[in-house]
Amino acid sequence: MGSTRGLYFGRTSPPPVEHGGRLPVALAIPGDKGPALSTLGWQAVYRLLAAEADLSVERFFLGRGHDVPLSEEGKASLSSFPVLALSVSFEEDVLRLLRALKAAGIPRLRSERPDPPLLVAGGPLCFLNPAPLAPFCDLIWVGEAEAGFADLLRELKGHLFSGGDPQDFLAAVANRPGVYVPGRTRVPTPRVVAGDGGPLLAEPAFSCFTGPEAVFKDALLLEVNRGCPYGCRFCAAGYIYRPPRHAALADLQAIVEDIRPPKVGLVGTALTDWPDLLPFLRWLDERKVKFSLSSLRADGLTEELLTFLRACGVRTVTLALEAPSRRLRLAASKKLEEADFLRAVELCARHGVNHLRVYCIIGWPDENEADYEEFSGFLGEIATARERGQVRKKEFLRLTLGVSCLVPKPWTPFQWAPMASEEYLDDALRRIKVMLKPYKGFSLSGDDAFLARVQGLISRGGENVAELLLLAADHGGWKKGLALWDGDQSAVLDHERGKDEVFPWEVVDLGVRREHLWREWERSKQAKPSPGCPPAGCAVCGVCGLGRRRSGT
Repeated sequence: MGSTRGLYFGRTSPPPVEHGGRLPVALAIPGDKGPALSTLGWQAVYRLLAAEADLSVERFFLGRGHDVPLSEEGKASLSSFPVLALSVSFEEDVLRLLRALKAAGIPRLRSERPDPPLLVAGGPLCFLNPAPLAPFCDLIWVGEAEAGFADLLRELKGHLFSGGDPQDFLAAVANRPGVYVPGRTRVPTPRVVAGDGGPLLAEPAFSCFTGPEAVFKDALLLEVNRGCPYGCRFCAAGYIYRPPRHAALADLQAIVEDIRPPKVGLVGTALTDWPDLLPFLRWLDERKVKFSLSSLRADGLTEELLTFLRACGVRTVTLALEAPSRRLRLAASKKLEEADFLRAVELCARHGVNHLRVYCIIGWPDENEADYEEFSGFLGEIATARERGQVRKKEFLRLTLGVSCLVPKPWTPFQWAPMASEEYLDDALRRIKVMLKPYKGFSLSGDDAFLARVQGLISRGGENVAELLLLAADHGGWKKGLALWDGDQSAVLDHERGKDEVFPWEVVDLGVRREHLWREWERSKQAKPSPGCPPAGCAVCGVCGLGRRRSGT
C-alpha cells in the first residue's frame, strides 16, 4: 500500500488521461455514476490498473445503456479503445452492457468481432456462471483481480505493441488459471485467489472515488471481510469467496490515516465476526470519523456494541432472519437461534434505534403452510420483543421487512433445487403483507418475482441464454425478450436437477468439490445444518489446501 491511496478520494474523476505509449483500457460498469461511486469492486480494479505504467485506463458509466458511452476522463468513445474491461456483478447488468455496445457501434457477438476491441469480462457473475456471457466475450477473468489481472493486461500490451495478432495472444493464455477463453480453454479453468490462502485478506479493497453524487455520499468504503464462515447453503458469496478472509486492523487503520476521510462505510458479509470490529469503530470515533455498517448478525449484536453504536448516532440496524421458519433456516444451514434474534430486537428498542431492517427469503424448496403459520407467530414475537424494550415512548422502533425471492445459485448446494414459480412467489408476498397489518410500524419491501425468475434464468442458464439477452436488449426489456425467445425458461428453473447432471457453469472450477455440494443438498432436505468454515481451514469442501486456487499455480 503506497502513498497513492487517497489520490482521487473526494473527487469523482481523476485528471484527463494521456495515452502516450500505454495501452488504452476502457473500464466499464453498468448503471449510473452515483451507484457506481459507491460500488467497491470496480474501484479496486481501477486502482489496480491505474497503477500500471503500461496501461492507460478510462472509466465508463453505462447508465441504462441507451446512450453512446463516453469516458469520464477524456470523453472518448468506447469504440476507440482496443480493450474493453467489463465489470459484471449482477445478472441484470448484462442487458445494459449489450445496449451500450450497440450504441457504441461495437459488434456484440464474439463471432462478429474478429478485430479489436477485445471484450474482457470480470466480476462475481464470471465466477458463478460465465456461460451466458461466453458468446460475447473474448476472455473472461475467473477470480480476484488482485491475482494477476494487471499482469495479463500488461502482457497483452507488449503483444499488441510489438505487432502481434490478438487471436494469437488469446490462444497463448487460454489455459492459464483464472483465464477462460470461450472455445479455446481446456475446461474447467481454476479460479485464482489473491494471497497465500490464509485467514487474512491480503489487499482489502477500498474506494478511490466518491463525492456528493455517490449513493453513500463522501464515504470511504472499506472491505472488512471477503467471503463468509457460516456456510449458509443458499449464499453464493459463502462459496465463491472461499476460504473466508478478514482484513488486518493495522491495514484498515493505515488506509484511513492516509486518506483521512470524513466518513467510512464498512463492507462485509460477516462484520460481527471480525474480532477487531469494536476496537476499529472506537478508533474511528476517537478521530471524529463517522461510520456506517452493513448487515449484522443478531447473535453478534451485543449490548456493548449497540451502546457504542447509539452513542455514535447510529439509528438504523439491519439483521438477517433469512427464512420464515426454523425448519427452513436449518435446511439452509443458517446458524441462528430465535432467542438471539428476539434479544437483538429488544436491545434495539431499548437503546433507541428508530429503524430496524429485517431480511427474509421466500420460495425455499419444500416450503409449506406450516412454515408460514410459524412465521406469522414469530412476527408477533418480534412485536412483543419490541414492546419489552420500548422504555421511552418517543423512541419508537419502526421495522421494515425486506422480502427477497430465493434464486438457487450455481456453486451452492441449492444448484440442484427448483425455483418457485412467479405465481407462488407473488402469492407469498401478498400473504406476508397481510400478516404485517396488525403491527404498528411494520412495513414490507418485496422483490419483483418476475425479475427474480429472470435472474435465476441467467444465473443458471447455458450459452443459449445469450439469444434471450440480445432480444431483451433490442426489444424493450425482459418481458418482450422472453416472448420472442425460443428457449424454455421452465426447463432451466422448474425441476430438481439430477445428481450427475452436468451444469453449464462447470467450465470454471472454484475448488469446492461437487460431492461436498451434493452432500449438503441432501442434508438440506433433512433440515440438518452443517458446521461453517473453521478459521484454520479444513479438508471438508476441498478448497483449503488446494494450490490450484491460488494465483500462479
